[in-house]
Amino acid sequence: MTNTTHASLLVSLFDYKVWANAEMDKALRKVNDGAADEQWLGAIRTMNHMLVVDRIFAAHLTGQAHGYAAANTTETPTLEALLASVKETDAWYVRYVAGLLPEQLSEAIHFTFTDGQAGRMTREEMLLHVITHATYHRGAIGRMLVEAGGGSPPDTLTRFLHIAEPERRVLPTA
Repeated sequence: MTNTTHASLLVSLFDYKVWANAEMDKALRKVNDGAADEQWLGAIRTMNHMLVVDRIFAAHLTGQAHGYAAANTTETPTLEALLASVKETDAWYVRYVAGLLPEQLSEAIHFTFTDGQAGRMTREEMLLHVITHATYHRGAIGRMLVEAGGGSPPDTLTRFLHIAEPERRVLPTA
């Protein structure tokens, strides 16, 4: 795989992340009835954790301070504020990835984790971490939503690809 292929795959993966988070947005809104039960709060706290980590890594990617002392905030944001911030951060990543030059993907970046430990990852590794981290936690949120009486959105990459490119569902003719 060439670096150009890696860059285009990352663009597709961040488009997928935007779509999957929008599906989660819909699922969260369906369950949101003002209840403060454990599963609902867990879902919101987990979504907030995803956002904080996204923002921390955005800061690492740009060499800026992120201002977070941990991988989540002490205060729990409202659903509206949280989902608006997720959309804003997702849009930033889409623009960022689209503007990367292929040679930038292999650039190693040194940074400090919120626990004070040093880290070093390539841009590509950091971007893949953001994708896989969010996917992992969306799965956990989906389970919490089911337990809270809602549903888990079907947010797989295959579903996204077939919605984004319906022609993928057509078998080639011999």
